[in-house]
Amino acid sequence: MFIIIFLLGLIIGSFLNVVIFRLEKNQSFLFGRSACPYCGQKIAWSDNIPIFSFIILAGRCRHCQKKISWQYPALELATALIFLWLFFKFGLSERFFVYLFFAGILLMIFIYDLKNYLILDQITLPAIVFAFLANLYLGLVWWQLILAGVIGALFFAIQFFVSSGKWVGDGDIRLGALMGLMLSWPNVLVALFLAYLIGAVLGLILIVVKKKEMSSAVPFGPFLTFATLITLLYGKEILQWYLNLIYY
Repeated sequence: MFIIIFLLGLIIGSFLNVVIFRLEKNQSFLFGRSACPYCGQKIAWSDNIPIFSFIILAGRCRHCQKKISWQYPALELATALIFLWLFFKFGLSERFFVYLFFAGILLMIFIYDLKNYLILDQITLPAIVFAFLANLYLGLVWWQLILAGVIGALFFAIQFFVSSGKWVGDGDIRLGALMGLMLSWPNVLVALFLAYLIGAVLGLILIVVKKKEMSSAVPFGPFLTFATLITLLYGKEILQWYLNLIYY
């Protein structure tokens, strides 16, 4: 079963790459064959096998020999490993299958924002609806979902309006709502805390090694999505650890 889950993750990761690329080009991701972004040649199925084709082709297009972005194998492998991680945690449960969708959505937002400094409504708005309905199906309390979604959205909306969009973008507001509807109350607070903690630590490291300056713009979506994924997996444990730290 582990092999099947891993292979499924590779396939879904490959599909996520297609969706990201075509969203960048404003193309439909439902129709049409994949093509090289440089020479436009259609990619044969044998050159489109996740990870293995990248290795066989030595990371270059078969036709024009341009380098293929490391994003493609990296996202495929990351998706496969996250799918395995979810399987270890939840087994073949309803929660597992819902969280597969959540993970795919978070990965797309992670990569797209990292590359383009933009969080697309085409991803977040349908995901908000799906997250709410899926968590209702899993038995979560509706008002706690709505409360968490509102808190997540307001957290970034206040920053956006106070700073006139300098601190966060308006896409972060929708992502905050999505985080709340994925995680519910009070786990959304855990994810927000983790995101800012990870962002602060990594930001300081980048400044120390002179990769970034204090005034440099850094996309925050990757920190938010990573923190959301961690909270999906270990939110209850993190919250319990924190409460024990305070009260004992």
